[in-house]
Amino acid sequence: MAEPEQRQSAGQRLGAQESLGISTLEHGHRPPAMPPGRRISVRVHMLDDTEEVFEVSQRAPGKVLFDMVCTHLNLIEGDYFGLEFQNQHKMTVWLDLLKPIVKQITRPKNMILRFMVKFFPPDQAQLLEELTRYLFALQIKYDLACGHLTCNESSAALLVSHIVQSEIGDFDEIQSRQHLLYNKYIPEQDALLDKILECHRKHAGQTPAESDYQLLEIARRLEMYGIRLHPAKDRENTKLNLAVAHTGILVFQGHTKINAFNWSKVRKLSFKRKRFLIKLRPDLNSACQDTLEFLMASRDCCKVFWKICVEYHAFFRLFEEPKPKPKPVLFTRGSSFRFSGRTQKQVIDYVKDSEFKKIPFERTKTDSSPGHRSWKDGLPVIGDGAATPRKQNSPSAQHNGGGREAQAGPGTPPSRPPADHLSTGLVSDSPRLSDSSGASQGLVNGQRQALTPGPSPDGRQPSPLTSPLLNDAGCVRTDDEDEFPTDKAYFIAKELLTTERTYLKDLEVITVSFQSLLEKEEAAPDSLGSMVSANYDPLHKFHADFLKEVEQRLALWEGRSNAHMKGDHQLIGDIMLKNIQGLKQLSAHLQKLSEVLLELERACRASRRLEVLCRDLELQKVCYLPLNVFLLRPLHRLMHYKQLLERLCKHYPATHVDFRDSRAALADVSEMVAQLHGTMIKMENFQKLLELRKDLVGIDNLAAPGREFIRLGCLSKLSAKGLQQRMFFLFNDVLLYTSRGMTASNQFKVHGQLPLYGMTIRESEDEWGVPNSFTLFGQRQSVVVAASSASEMDKWIEDIKMAIDLSEKCNGPSSNPLACSLGESKSLEDSALEQESEDDLSASRTSLERQVPHRGNTTVHVCWHRNTSVSMVDFSLAVENQLSGNLLRKFKNSNGWQKLWVVFTNFSLFFYKTHQDNSPLASLPLLGYSVTIPSESENIHKDYVFKLHFKSHVYYFRSESEYSFERWMEVIRSATTSACRTRILSRKESHPY
Repeated sequence: MAEPEQRQSAGQRLGAQESLGISTLEHGHRPPAMPPGRRISVRVHMLDDTEEVFEVSQRAPGKVLFDMVCTHLNLIEGDYFGLEFQNQHKMTVWLDLLKPIVKQITRPKNMILRFMVKFFPPDQAQLLEELTRYLFALQIKYDLACGHLTCNESSAALLVSHIVQSEIGDFDEIQSRQHLLYNKYIPEQDALLDKILECHRKHAGQTPAESDYQLLEIARRLEMYGIRLHPAKDRENTKLNLAVAHTGILVFQGHTKINAFNWSKVRKLSFKRKRFLIKLRPDLNSACQDTLEFLMASRDCCKVFWKICVEYHAFFRLFEEPKPKPKPVLFTRGSSFRFSGRTQKQVIDYVKDSEFKKIPFERTKTDSSPGHRSWKDGLPVIGDGAATPRKQNSPSAQHNGGGREAQAGPGTPPSRPPADHLSTGLVSDSPRLSDSSGASQGLVNGQRQALTPGPSPDGRQPSPLTSPLLNDAGCVRTDDEDEFPTDKAYFIAKELLTTERTYLKDLEVITVSFQSLLEKEEAAPDSLGSMVSANYDPLHKFHADFLKEVEQRLALWEGRSNAHMKGDHQLIGDIMLKNIQGLKQLSAHLQKLSEVLLELERACRASRRLEVLCRDLELQKVCYLPLNVFLLRPLHRLMHYKQLLERLCKHYPATHVDFRDSRAALADVSEMVAQLHGTMIKMENFQKLLELRKDLVGIDNLAAPGREFIRLGCLSKLSAKGLQQRMFFLFNDVLLYTSRGMTASNQFKVHGQLPLYGMTIRESEDEWGVPNSFTLFGQRQSVVVAASSASEMDKWIEDIKMAIDLSEKCNGPSSNPLACSLGESKSLEDSALEQESEDDLSASRTSLERQVPHRGNTTVHVCWHRNTSVSMVDFSLAVENQLSGNLLRKFKNSNGWQKLWVVFTNFSLFFYKTHQDNSPLASLPLLGYSVTIPSESENIHKDYVFKLHFKSHVYYFRSESEYSFERWMEVIRSATTSACRTRILSRKESHPY
């Protein structure tokens, strides 16, 4: 008689080392000692469809049993999981880690607990261990089989194809078909057999680890990912389902999400008998009630769902485990339940800080014989069952290397995760998925998912260096078009490409247009022309070569050759490292850019003709920004490289083949940024003073040494005629107030100046009866002003107080008083002030096309029209938050989408027909605009759409991917939200640039 096979743990079957650690314990600690008392046997059904028996004391808390399961699995990131069972009321609940087991499980001999995923993170890249991702993949297979994870047919076929790839390896017609005939992963699998096989055919060369990663990447995009529905009714007795996710509370009608309440909006969750209550924070802009009430089947149902909500909130929102409340002396009120275990942040920090060696586990080949049980057949019924411990094998327990030898061993680093997408984790900030576009093969609930980075089945290659999702007709790609990469690194590289194109065009404003002006103009000193040529020409040549190299790499990455057989084209860090090191050789030119700016200022002061010619150049379409901004572009570009490399290093695991080059490039560019930090701060301030001098009439020495610009914007000044709109300019020594002139140049005439030394400030809304008003008390006069909103008032008061403190630290009154002729002009009446005209500010009728002596859409004029303000830190952040790329634009009342090349810079969107155009067709200043997601009532049934609106002006924009959608939202928000003093100080004291 043969000896019985020795029983192995799940971790041993997966090839993991013994006792790597337990997630719920601090590093180096041991599990708590087993309490004394009678031992009981508890059966746990694992995710790989096996059962294990654990001997625990009946007095032991649930944490002891859970730690034993994690130890058995050698699982480090165990906090994402839990033990699920049916209590005596036949309700599915999670094992409480703090309560004794005997108080939760009344009949342990007849009870089977399930080891399941409890917390579903928004991004699988947050799962740092391959074993953890493997267990999550098993959970996805279980959810597909039991109907928890519902999706359209295309998504289901794609998911199953990745499961099959991980279990039997590369596609073989006979083997794959036979495997699917005897293993059922979804209820209607037979009808999708051909579609699954077609998807599986495209996964050639994909390792099991990559298949798990792709499976989770697809699954996390599905609306029902990680969702467990809890039946409820609203006040109108409508049947609904409640669920909880990392973002907050979700409301479903059937399997369709109809509402979401973000954690940031939820003030309190509670239940009273059968009623589940959600108390929201007050929101004047929302029509939603402060307290929402849902009726559930019983009090126990309410409490179960409430507990899950408490745990989800704590796990994803808190930095550390909440401390237990002190026990009341006399009587208790409410539940004492609290979350127990690490938060997600603690788990990630723990794994990163620990010294665990990540060794890829090997997987044995799956038996696809006719006698092999299907995944669905292996699904247990939670509840009473036979008392005899048993052990079952399933395809999931025999996760394999695909009919080939395992490709990773102890000496081989894990393979590169093939895909990752940016995710903010906020429902309100996420793109709405289209329900009408999900019927095509290769779509994941309406989103196209790349299968391999190679050519399509028909042999056609994608067009090089064009947007993969936005074609010339401005429509979403169809099924017969080529697949494209979905790795987040690809989109970071794509952003490098698009912004480098814009940067090179900006350099040409200096190397072509400006140099041509200097060569033709005799009034320009030879020293200025030689400085420009000597410092900008080498930079232009370098970046032109760099752009070509990036274009070639992206062309390969998008599948234009057979380089995908090697995979070395799916890297960008090596190119960045090589060129950053080359750019370091040009650091001497970067150091001299400030001298060029100073020399140009001296030359313009010496020659009135040269100053006029420079202004004429600024009025040309190619010079869509102030000339001085282009002069500082090379310094700003270093910061962009640093930001891109930071995102790349954050995305890559430490074992990625591109990580070392990316990190080295980041270190080099960070060093260059640190060296130029002081120069950059001074030059940004100097450039802004020069720009403001062009907008003001009546002052001579605005750009004096030691003067710092702080904020500009609109305030209403209280006078004998009432409140009059005035433009205020705040510096570190003086506050100017002006009115808009009636001249063709639309410059602002200075009416008065208030020295800050000795000034005091006081809120005076009650005194004058004017909302958001405050009084400035100077040594010679006092002024009452009112802001457009409470937030604007707070920003002004905070910055003025800061400026007063700075003036007092500078040893008394300013040594550089402004030379100007003052006096209120009585000829200017409010009725004569020009009102905002969208013709001057946006669309194809932009003021760029109006040949006037002065630009009409500068930041100062936009602030005047939009009645808002901007601080110096906003300007500093604006040069860092720049973006370029293809977008589809749609007006409020139009039907079609227009494809445009869009550049975001200087608080504005500039629109071009293609990236090759030298000048923009139109512009849209964004100060005062709001950026949101379109509502259902607006009938924008497209993916990745954001909405810009100001008063009656509404624009819709579609981006090409989730990553680009998030990036556009991020940079546009930076232009629509003004910063305050704390960010100024953080920038000057701790910001690396």
